[in-house]
Amino acid sequence: MASMKKLIIATHPDLAASTVNRRWLQEAQQRDSEFTVHQLYQRYGAGKALDVALEQALLLEHEAVIFQFPFYWFSTPPLLKQWLDEVLLPGFAYGRQPEHRKLEGKRIGFAISAGIRQKDYQREGRYRHTVEELIAPLTATFSYVHATSVPPFVFYGAEYDPTNPDIPDIRPALEHSAQGYLAYLRSV
Repeated sequence: MASMKKLIIATHPDLAASTVNRRWLQEAQQRDSEFTVHQLYQRYGAGKALDVALEQALLLEHEAVIFQFPFYWFSTPPLLKQWLDEVLLPGFAYGRQPEHRKLEGKRIGFAISAGIRQKDYQREGRYRHTVEELIAPLTATFSYVHATSVPPFVFYGAEYDPTNPDIPDIRPALEHSAQGYLAYLRSV
């Protein structure tokens, strides 16, 4: 039986250099009675093989899962794609028999930091697609395994360089987003 805790699968290749993901995880880690933070790059960095049995057990032990990551080329970091390919196996995540669909009904969320501004992620914007449209392969994957994806929580404009006066300071928005992030985690 799944615990009432929620699993955050954080996939950031350089969390120490992160502004947004690091701040969000600080909030979650302060609430370890509510959330389990599982950092893929910390556990499997430098090409270490995924422990598929462990990853599947973590999914089963939690009531909901939130995938947290920075947007990489309008997608996930490579390790998260590898995780999806290696963990969501037939007989566990999908199959003809109900016992093969162990994620059925599980709620899935996505906490995403995007370096680009929100106005650029519009159909009439620079990239002509919304984040929701760009994560369609993820939501389709979880639909395929009979889980329930909820709309993502996104921080836009995460590119920040305090040494560059041409880039706006995101710190006030980041602090505000930390509370929104917690509310999002609790809603998934």
